[in-house]
Amino acid sequence: MSPDGGEDRLSRLDPDLAAASTHDGAPPAAPPHIVERPRWGSRRYQLAAMLLAVALLLVLVLLALGGHSTGTVGIPAGKPLTLFAAPLAGSTLVGDANLHPPCTAARHDRRALNVCLLLTRGPLALVFFDPQNSKCARAVSTLQALAGRGVQVAAVAIDTGPRPAAAAVRAHRWTIPVAYDRDGAVGAAYGVVICPLIELARRDGVVFERLIGNRWLSPAALGAQLSRLRSG
Repeated sequence: MSPDGGEDRLSRLDPDLAAASTHDGAPPAAPPHIVERPRWGSRRYQLAAMLLAVALLLVLVLLALGGHSTGTVGIPAGKPLTLFAAPLAGSTLVGDANLHPPCTAARHDRRALNVCLLLTRGPLALVFFDPQNSKCARAVSTLQALAGRGVQVAAVAIDTGPRPAAAAVRAHRWTIPVAYDRDGAVGAAYGVVICPLIELARRDGVVFERLIGNRWLSPAALGAQLSRLRSG
């Protein structure tokens, strides 16, 4: 073996070439340049960043479309509402929402918001909000101002416990029924990923219109939709 390890290096690269160069005295060939391929970890992070960017873009598009979204956010017109009963903010009832609520007054706990029972009284406007988001909370205030127009109105605080929900009710002086969705089951059933989100449903429980976006913070815009719901 040569002092510089040349023979061993040639043998590792190509035994035939090593043997030939040993006999003719030609200098050994330089090893080929090795290009290191990117590691899977970095590619995985790049893919995750790209998917996050696409998701953010989708949210922006949905917000821009306002009430004309065709995505999977909320329950679209023509589909039945998901019935549920959830504890009312400020009540002594503490727990998670029930996605299979009783639809009889005899079995109803008055400390809960029961969508099924609300629909027996007339069409319903149901707003979902996050108490930490001022625009989402403003949607509840807009609906509060429009209450008493022949449409049942209610609100649900998504992924929120009893204390934050009750604090929001006190801070904004809401008098409409406001429930809280502690474990997020209602939000998941309705596909709530952005807000404001307002579901308008006829008395039969079928969605009349799904309203998404900041345009429905306007009492005039939302009031017109409630009038359509009432007359329809």
